[in-house]
Amino acid sequence: MDSASLSTDGAGAHTVIVGAGLAGVQTGVALREQKWPGAITVIGSEPHVPYDRPPLSKAVLTGRAESAEFDVDFDALGIELRLGVTVTALRVGDRVLLTDAGEIRYDRLVLATGAEPLTLPGSTEVSGVGLLRTLDDARRLRPVLESGEPVVVVGAGWIGAEFTTAAREAGCPVTVVEAADRPLAGTMPAEVAAPMTAWYAEAGADLRTGVAVRAVHEDPAAKVELADGTVLPASAVVVGIGARPATDWLRDSGVDLAPDGSVRVDEQLRTSVPGVYAVGDCASFPSARYGERLLIHHWDNALQGPRAVAAGIAGGDGGQAVPLGGAVYDPVPYFWSEQFGRFVQYVGHHRDGDELLWRGEPDGQSWSVCWLREGRLNALLAVGRPRDLAQGRKLVERGAGLDRELAADPSVPLKKAAVDPPGA
Repeated sequence: MDSASLSTDGAGAHTVIVGAGLAGVQTGVALREQKWPGAITVIGSEPHVPYDRPPLSKAVLTGRAESAEFDVDFDALGIELRLGVTVTALRVGDRVLLTDAGEIRYDRLVLATGAEPLTLPGSTEVSGVGLLRTLDDARRLRPVLESGEPVVVVGAGWIGAEFTTAAREAGCPVTVVEAADRPLAGTMPAEVAAPMTAWYAEAGADLRTGVAVRAVHEDPAAKVELADGTVLPASAVVVGIGARPATDWLRDSGVDLAPDGSVRVDEQLRTSVPGVYAVGDCASFPSARYGERLLIHHWDNALQGPRAVAAGIAGGDGGQAVPLGGAVYDPVPYFWSEQFGRFVQYVGHHRDGDELLWRGEPDGQSWSVCWLREGRLNALLAVGRPRDLAQGRKLVERGAGLDRELAADPSVPLKKAAVDPPGA
């Protein structure tokens, strides 16, 4: 990292945070908690007061809530919100952001722009085709559920499953189209995804795997054309085929980007440019725990990372390394999903080749899967077994091993199956 000198006088310094999602808002809050005395500005591209995203596919989508605003008193914290402002470029030499509302100068900069959803080629100009990413998306889709008319979901990932759940509960006929041979193909091995495939049929949804979408049309009677020639009627099409870091505006800025488009940060979430940090869905960080660089698009990462960023800024970084209390940012990843009447949680990070160990019967309502690497518990997926998740998270954090026979017995608490880490 370039170690050019930066002023450490926080009282006169201006921290600008680009992104008004969870990571951006929590960075501002964490700075105040750590007694950062300088000015703080949070820039958001949406006009809405900052809000949380998980409720969008649940309470907001189904009409149980109108919004999901963060419970944060920005005025009391002295945090300025600049909403409805789009950042277009960065001049690091001048410490200036270019926006559609003019230039904004900064002393410290935090990139928290999140991820942007991938769109279906050829669909952007077709009416009735949309995403479920923003508050406006959820509000637009609510009448679709209220109508009870047929819906096509493209993508059987986490967001596709959650929307399908809500649509079926509302009484809409749902067809889910997945180009891969199974749901969650990008995140779960085939043997783990297999029991989850049955959940769609149980909910009355028509899941079609191994077939891609050829085209979408204006005609509701022939809305979606599949590669195998099938034509599906639909009042609406919801696309959930993944996301990528929202960093295109940084490509000529001098901020180092990884091949996947994420901002490359170090173990303290600093970018290649002094005084510039990145956090949340847009940043990839080196994990000593897992021996690779991680890009995590989940809520928990956006909640934890801001504390590390704030520690660096409030600690008077001067562009140099800051001990952060003797620790670096290397969390155990965690996420959850509510779908088809099940609470699904995952902790850790698994790779191809890790040993699989089952707890419970996968055709039942509750079961878990453990991933072991060299005898250590590396990751765990819990379906309706929150105690497994809570205990497993602690075991992953400490790098514990597992007694395989005990761990395979779902009646035995997972913590009772723990053994000293191999080689300890």
